Amino acid sequence: MLPDTTADAALAEPRGNTRAPVLDTVDRVSELCFGLFMALTFVGTVSAATSGEDAGRKMLYTALGCNLAWGLADAVMYLMRTLVNRGRRRTLAFAIKRELDAAEGVRELRARLPPFLAPFFSDAELESIRSRIARYDALPERPSLERDDFLAALGIFIIIVLSTFPVAAPFVIIRHVPTALLVSRALTLVMLFGCGVALGSYAGWGALKAGLAMVTLGVLLTMAIIALGG
Repeated sequence: MLPDTTADAALAEPRGNTRAPVLDTVDRVSELCFGLFMALTFVGTVSAATSGEDAGRKMLYTALGCNLAWGLADAVMYLMRTLVNRGRRRTLAFAIKRELDAAEGVRELRARLPPFLAPFFSDAELESIRSRIARYDALPERPSLERDDFLAALGIFIIIVLSTFPVAAPFVIIRHVPTALLVSRALTLVMLFGCGVALGSYAGWGALKAGLAMVTLGVLLTMAIIALGG
C-alpha cells in the first residue's frame, strides 16, 4: 500500500471537510491484480492434477482458501504499514517541536519530502510548516489506527477474495478442464486489461496502451511465478 507522501510535510494541517476514499485507484487495482495473479498461478498449477466429478468445486474451494489466507495477510500488513508510517510522522513532529534551531527543523522537513516535490518547496515555505508544527499541541500520545484504516483493510481483503471467482468459477460451470482453463485465462486477461486501463486513466497515460501493457506484464509475471514454483 502507498503512504501519504504529503502528510510528512503538512502534519500540522487540520483535515478538510472533503472525505477521501479509503483506498485510491492504485491501491484497488494493485490488490485486484495481486489476487488475480495468486488465483491464476494456483489454478494453472493444480488444474492438470485435478480430476473427477467434483474437480471444479475442489478447484474453486482451494483457490478461494488460498486467496482468503493471502487477503487476510495483506489486510493485516496494510494496518501495520499504516501504523508504522503514522508513527514516523509523529516522531518527526516531536523532533521538530524539540528542535530549537529553526534551520535544522527545516532541514529535517526537507529530508522527508519526496524527491519529486522537494524543488517546489522553498525554505521559507518549509519554515512556515515547521513553525505550525512547533506550535501544534494536539499530537496523539501514540500512533493509533482509525475507522477508515480498518475499512481500507476490509476493502483489501474483499478485493483479493472476489478476484478468485473470475479465475476459478469456470471450473465449476464448465466440466471440461482444458476448456475451463482457457475461459479462466481469457477472463483474467480481460480483467488485467481493465486494470491497465484504470491505471492508465488515473496516471494520465494512454488507456489502451496501459491496458495492453498490463496484459503483457500479467502474462510474463504469471509465467515467471509458475516457472519458479509459485
